[in-house]
Amino acid sequence: MKQLIDRLAELYEVLPGFWDIFGTWHAATLETKKGVLAAMRLKVGSAEDIEQEIRAKETGQWKSFLAPVHVIAEHEQPLAVPVFIPVEKGGEGGLSVSFAMDDEEGRSDEVLLSGDALSMDGEMVIDGKRYVRTLLTDTARRPMGYYTLTVTVRNGAGSSGTLWKKAKVIIAPETCYLPENICESGLWGLAVNLYAIRSGRNWGVGDFTDLGELCRHVAAMNGSFVGLNPLHAIPNTRPYGLSPYSPISRLFRNVIYLDVEAVEDVAESAAARAAMDDRSFRTALNELRHASLLDYEKVASLKMSILRHAFRHFHDMSYVSDTARGREFRAYLETEGETLRSFGLYLELREHFMRTENVYAWQDWPAAYRGHEQDAVRQFRHDHDLEILFHSYVQWLLDKQLADVQAACCSAGMNVGLYHDLAVGAIGGGSDIWMYQDVAGGADVGAPPDDFNPNGQNWGFPALIPEKLRETGYELFIETLRQNMRHGGALRIDHALGLFRLFWIPSGMSPKQGGYVRQPARDLLRIIALESRRNRTIVIAEDLGTIDEEFREMLQRFRVFSYRLLYFERNYPDPSFKLPGQYVPTALCAVTTHDLPTLYGYWEGHDIAVKGRIGIYADDDAREQDRAARQRDRGLLLSALRQENLLPDGFPEDPAMVPHMTPLLCSSIYRYLARTSCRMALVSLDDVIGTMDQQNLPGTVDQHPNWVQRTPLTLEAIFSDDRFRGLKEVFRERSGK
Repeated sequence: MKQLIDRLAELYEVLPGFWDIFGTWHAATLETKKGVLAAMRLKVGSAEDIEQEIRAKETGQWKSFLAPVHVIAEHEQPLAVPVFIPVEKGGEGGLSVSFAMDDEEGRSDEVLLSGDALSMDGEMVIDGKRYVRTLLTDTARRPMGYYTLTVTVRNGAGSSGTLWKKAKVIIAPETCYLPENICESGLWGLAVNLYAIRSGRNWGVGDFTDLGELCRHVAAMNGSFVGLNPLHAIPNTRPYGLSPYSPISRLFRNVIYLDVEAVEDVAESAAARAAMDDRSFRTALNELRHASLLDYEKVASLKMSILRHAFRHFHDMSYVSDTARGREFRAYLETEGETLRSFGLYLELREHFMRTENVYAWQDWPAAYRGHEQDAVRQFRHDHDLEILFHSYVQWLLDKQLADVQAACCSAGMNVGLYHDLAVGAIGGGSDIWMYQDVAGGADVGAPPDDFNPNGQNWGFPALIPEKLRETGYELFIETLRQNMRHGGALRIDHALGLFRLFWIPSGMSPKQGGYVRQPARDLLRIIALESRRNRTIVIAEDLGTIDEEFREMLQRFRVFSYRLLYFERNYPDPSFKLPGQYVPTALCAVTTHDLPTLYGYWEGHDIAVKGRIGIYADDDAREQDRAARQRDRGLLLSALRQENLLPDGFPEDPAMVPHMTPLLCSSIYRYLARTSCRMALVSLDDVIGTMDQQNLPGTVDQHPNWVQRTPLTLEAIFSDDRFRGLKEVFRERSGK
C-alpha cells in the first residue's frame, strides 16, 4: 500500500516533504499523502483502487486525444501540440488531421495534414486498443493572447472514426509589464487601509471618494501610487466575515467602499432622498461616523437600503428605456457575462437562506440549491430576476467609481495609480467556490507549524486541484487576475509561494498533518505575465517566509517584483539590518504590513504587550525572549540609521534612552527606506500618523480588534498634518522633484 500511495502521490505532485524555517526536514506521512490524494477526488480506499488510479493517470494523456490547455511563451513558437489518436494496426496511413486556430476576434487559420505530412512519433496499447502520437505544428508565429485550437481527425482505413476536440492555447510574453521610467528612478507610494479611513463626509468607512482625495494629495507630493487592502466582496458579518483576505469572491467588490451619495440615481430618486432624510437614518449614520470601531454590518445595511431605492429609480427611468446610462449598464452586463449573474444569484440565495434558514455557507443550503445549474436554482433565478439584477447594478457602480479614481490618478501624473492586493483565495462558503465547485478539492490551504504559529495555520480556503484548473483552461485564475488588474497600475499577489506549492490540509486533519502540492508554476506565471502586459500592471509577489531561492529566481526572470520588509532585511545569521545599497533593486520595500506591528507599536513593544495580555505566548520566557530581541533590534536599527547619517548630532545611541517612537525617528527610518535600491517604496499611513495597534493580529479572531480599527485622525486632519505633508521631502530624492 505504501509503495502504491507513494507512486500515486508522485504522479499528482504531492511533495514527499518540506524543510521548515529551522532547516528540519518533515517527511509527508502515508496518512497525509492519502488524505491529500482523497481530497483530489481520487479513490484510495484499497490497493485495487489505487492501482486503477495510477493506471488512469499514466495512460490519461493517450486516451484524452488532446490536452485541454497549452501555455507557451512567445519565443517557443511555432506551437507544437501532441495529439493522441486511437487506431488499429496499419490504420494510421489513411488518417487526415486538420486543425484551426481561432483568435479572440474570431479570425481563423486552418491547416490540413495527411499522408507523409503526418509523422507518428510514439504509440501505446491500452486495454487492447492502439493509440498513436502525432505532433501538430502551427504554421505561424502569433502575437500573445488567447486562442481556441480545434483539432479534427477524419476517417481513414482502420481508424476509429472521426474525432474532434477543442483546446485553449495561451501565448504569453516573456516577462510582466514594467513602465519604462521605473528603471530610471525609484517610485514611492502610500499604503492605506481604506476601510479604516475616517472623514467628515463618509458613512463610517473609507470609500472611493476618500480614496480619490488621498490619491490627489499623494500625487501633489510626487507620489506614484496608493496601495490598498483587498477590495474583494466579503460577508461583512462578525466575527469571521470581516477580513479582506477572506472574501466570498475575489472577482467582485465590497459595497461598503461605494460612495452612495455620489451615485447619480440616489440624487434623482425621491425615495432615496426621503430615506436619507428620515430621522432614524440620520441617527444611524451619525453613530457610524462617530463610532470608535467600524461596524461592517450596519454600514453595508445602510448603503444597501439606499441603493435599493436608487436601483428602482434607475430601472424604471434608464434600464427599460434607451438612455445613455441604461446602455452603459447593459454593456457592462454583456462584458461581465454569466459570472456576474451567478454572483448576484449567489448573493440573493445567501440572503434568502440567511433569512429563512439562518444559514450562511452554500454547503448548508437545502441540497437542491447547492449547485448553480440545478433546477431549483434556475427557478429561483427566474423568480428573482430583478433582485439579481440589483446586485449587478451595485457592482457596476463600484466599477465605475473605482475606474474614475484610477483615471484621476493618471490625469494627476501618477506613474502607477492604484496598487491593489489579491488575497490567497476565497472562502469555501463563498460565491467563487459555489460557481467553480468542480475545481475545488476537499482540503483547505494553510501553512505548516513555524516559530510564529507552533500549531500551523488553516486559512479556510479550499485548495484548487491543479488537474481541474487545467481542464477548465485556467478560467477562474485568468478571470481573477483580470478583475483585480483592472483599474490599477500594480497588483500584489499575497502568499506568492502558492504559485509554486500550496500547503494542503485534508478535511478532518490539523495543519500539523498537512502536506505540500506542487503547482503548475510556469503556466501560472506566464498567464500573469500576459494579463500584466494587457492591463499595464506591475506585479509584486509577497515572497516572504520559506520561499525557495529557485522560486525567487523564477519570479525575477518574469520581472515580478519581490516584496522586502525592513523588519526582515537582515544580514543573517547576523541580525544586523541590511544597508540601503544591499536591497534587491527589482523589489518593493516597506517597513511593515497589516499582519505586523506598526512602526510606533514595534518600537515600544506594544505588540508584545498585547500578545502577552491576551495569552498568545506559551509562557513568560517566550515573552521575555521577544522583549530582549526587540531591545536588541532597536539598537541595531539606530546603528544602521547612524551609518547612513540619518540621525541628528547628539541623538542617543542607547535605545533605552529613546523609549518612544517620534516623528523625527519615524521620518529617519523612512528616509533610510527611500535610499534603498528598490524601485518601489511603500509608506504606511498608520506609521505616518502614529498608530499603535496593527490592523490584524494573526492567530486571533475577536481577542484583538482585527480589521475594525479606524484612523485616529480624520482625512481632513491628516492632509493638514505636518507628518503627512513631510513625505514629499522624505522622498524628494527618490521622486526626482
